[in-house]
Amino acid sequence: MQKWIEILPMQYGMPTLIENKTLNDNIVLCKELGLNFIELNMNFPEYQIDKLEQTSDFYQAADEAGIYYTIHLDENLNIADFNPFVREAYLETVRKTIQVAKKFVELKNKYGEENQPLTINMHMHHGIYITLPDRKVQMYERDFAIYMEYFKIFRNSCEKWIGESDIKIAIENTEGFRDYEKKVIDYLLDSPCFVLTWNIGHSKATGEKDVPFIQGRKQKLKHFHIHDGSENPPKNHLALGDGEIDLADRINLAKECNARCVLETKTIEALRKSVKWIHKKKVAFICVHNSCRSQIAEALGKHLAGDVFESYSAGTETKPQINQDAVRIMKEL
Repeated sequence: MQKWIEILPMQYGMPTLIENKTLNDNIVLCKELGLNFIELNMNFPEYQIDKLEQTSDFYQAADEAGIYYTIHLDENLNIADFNPFVREAYLETVRKTIQVAKKFVELKNKYGEENQPLTINMHMHHGIYITLPDRKVQMYERDFAIYMEYFKIFRNSCEKWIGESDIKIAIENTEGFRDYEKKVIDYLLDSPCFVLTWNIGHSKATGEKDVPFIQGRKQKLKHFHIHDGSENPPKNHLALGDGEIDLADRINLAKECNARCVLETKTIEALRKSVKWIHKKKVAFICVHNSCRSQIAEALGKHLAGDVFESYSAGTETKPQINQDAVRIMKEL
């Protein structure tokens, strides 16, 4: 049984899609779908830092379209790489990205919500492990003191580079935070420059293992990657409505946290379907226990009008099981 939670208006954006080979392709699609922003993905060659530093071109294209940008750092970015030359190169990439983001803040304020920061999304790099006959040893876990020291340098540097700008670095969950990463993330979140991104599809595909950690730091949630997913088999980046996630609950939490949402599907078709789902009317059927009448109404709504609206059921005093009379009646129908 699903808990009904109202979906409220908010800021929705799209990722840069591999099918779109130019910035203009993404902007045209963003406008067509009525979305508010594009998350520029630095894993793509066209959005590497040397390209993003041509800020005036990006700014003008977004300004003419009436949209703004957020930024997604390269997933290979490893702030704690043991190689000092690699580590310094990644730090310099972050510094330059922050400089670019400062020039995009005006677009965010003009076409988005001024009370939402411009986010730079980052993943936690797990580092390497050494395979022993009986186990695998994560090097960052073994050398945690060194790992933490590098992140102290990172936090101090970001605080200096961001200064008073309305920019936050948002740490995203992927396939599950390691214990040593959680300690570092808590250290970063103590700084006003760092927040969390909740990727709800990644959470679902990994058995929701990060949910207690994320929900325990709800006050730091400022960015969401929204796509559907399933646990068995594990899938994510599905179009909204194609998986098992209680999307209404997650999206309403984003609204509660004053967070924006990237509809992070990987294809144009899935993005179109997700936007259609967002705009689809949501209808709640409510009775006292949410175990019989409301369940029947929800099932009939999905069966008879699933192309018109999303059906949910709820109750004021919910019971843990569906009334067997409801099951019997639905079988008869």
